[in-house]
Amino acid sequence: MEVSNQSGISEFFLIGLTYAQDVESFIFTLFLSMYLVTVFGNILIILAVSSDYHLHTPMYFFIANLSFTDICISTTIIPKMLVNIQAQDQSISYTGCLSQVCFVLIFGGLESCVLAVMAYDRYLAICHPLRYTVIMNPVLCVLLVLLSLLISTMNALLHSLMLLNLTFCTDHNIFHFFCELVQVIKLACSDTFINTLLIYTVTSVFAGVPLAGIIFSYIQIVSSILKISSVQGRNKAFSTCGSHLSVVCLFYGTAFAVYMSSAVSDSSVKNVVFSMMYIVVPQILNPFIYSLRNREMKQAMRHLFCHLIISIS
Repeated sequence: MEVSNQSGISEFFLIGLTYAQDVESFIFTLFLSMYLVTVFGNILIILAVSSDYHLHTPMYFFIANLSFTDICISTTIIPKMLVNIQAQDQSISYTGCLSQVCFVLIFGGLESCVLAVMAYDRYLAICHPLRYTVIMNPVLCVLLVLLSLLISTMNALLHSLMLLNLTFCTDHNIFHFFCELVQVIKLACSDTFINTLLIYTVTSVFAGVPLAGIIFSYIQIVSSILKISSVQGRNKAFSTCGSHLSVVCLFYGTAFAVYMSSAVSDSSVKNVVFSMMYIVVPQILNPFIYSLRNREMKQAMRHLFCHLIISIS
């Protein structure tokens, strides 16, 4: 294959969702609907938390940040995909592709870190209830989110800057619906050993540490809950963790499915399907999980809708 200069690359082509026109019309409608539901549902969560003073607690502060992250990661990918389908143009600029890689890594990493911080919050609330309000003060909550953003940004910039050193071949077809890091590296003609090493080391550590923190927190939580004598007390303690545990299983379950599909199978179709589950499904389901399984959130939602109806009328 001929090699193009690094500075001469103008665009890539996202051909992961290239089908017949009637199928693409269905995909466009489906993803537009899912994107609108994702944005609307997560905005409702943010508005409900910010408008109800009963929800001005660390747990709901982190939930609001999780919703904001879900909006960002969906907005990084889906609008560009919808524009390409509508315009029948699968191209994405070189700068746009690298930017998409960077922001997907930032917000994907931020979501992982926020979930770990939420597990730590539940650990303190259940295992150390008397010291909870002292430890989880507003300053620490903000610092934990900022630290998560800093770590995820550094990880994303590291991978993105290493991509700039690669020389790409004349074949710029990416068998995906967005610029996914591994798929972009596969197009390089130059040595990708360092990039691959970073994926398997830095990313593994970056994803593994939050997951290990979550597992440790829940081991301590379950141990503390089992020591509670009353059944009602146990149920109440478990109910405070149910929504978060569901979101954790959804996020890491789909992420594991993406990893296994890329490691075991070379099928681009399977990789696209599992990546779709990882990028779209958790973001659209998180608002439903936190609103349907949480009595305080449902009450805040009702108050929010009442205020909106009154203000409109």
